[in-house]
Amino acid sequence: MSKIVRIVRPRRRDAAAPRRRLLLLLVVLGFAGLAGMFMLRAPVGPALEGTPKGFVLSDEPRPVPEVRFTDGEGWPRALADFRGKVVLLNVWATWCLPCRKEMPTLDRLQAALGGDGFEVVALSIDRQGAEAVKTFYSETGVRNLAVSVDSTGQALSALAAVGLPTTILIDPEGRELGRLMGPAEWDAPDMVAFLKSIVERGAGGRAGHEKMESTP
Repeated sequence: MSKIVRIVRPRRRDAAAPRRRLLLLLVVLGFAGLAGMFMLRAPVGPALEGTPKGFVLSDEPRPVPEVRFTDGEGWPRALADFRGKVVLLNVWATWCLPCRKEMPTLDRLQAALGGDGFEVVALSIDRQGAEAVKTFYSETGVRNLAVSVDSTGQALSALAAVGLPTTILIDPEGRELGRLMGPAEWDAPDMVAFLKSIVERGAGGRAGHEKMESTP
């Protein structure tokens, strides 16, 4: 009776497996690092009473990078031009559908609060420049917002904006008070009341400062 001998061959090791595991680990760590960076750079302050939903205030006012752009006539502008006002800086683009939807509400907010103490700065990052913004304003009936364009898109990284739209609330000294990621109804009663209170607080601070300077 013949015996059947089974030959068991040693299983080959997958030489590429450790490399694949290392690459996967690096990818995971990379995403974690990016997420951590955005979390560190984003405002983390708690929402105060009366703060509209989605608006996150900073623990302390923080410096805002000196973002530069051009106006509707191609003249250079900068955020420093608005010192002394509370600024609502909205970074948007005509090709961003949520941005297009909220832009008329920003226009109505500017009509309601715009003046010596408050300004909505709608900063477009359209590569087509001011003409694309002007066409959009004409089509949607936006009349109260100035044309402001950063066709380089550098404002996104400078302001640590991770998406569009991003809206940043800036005090009269040019410091960030907080931000809201995503679209909002900027002419909603609670939003208008909140922003009005910020403007009044800023006006009070300016008046006190001017009084101190005028005192002999």
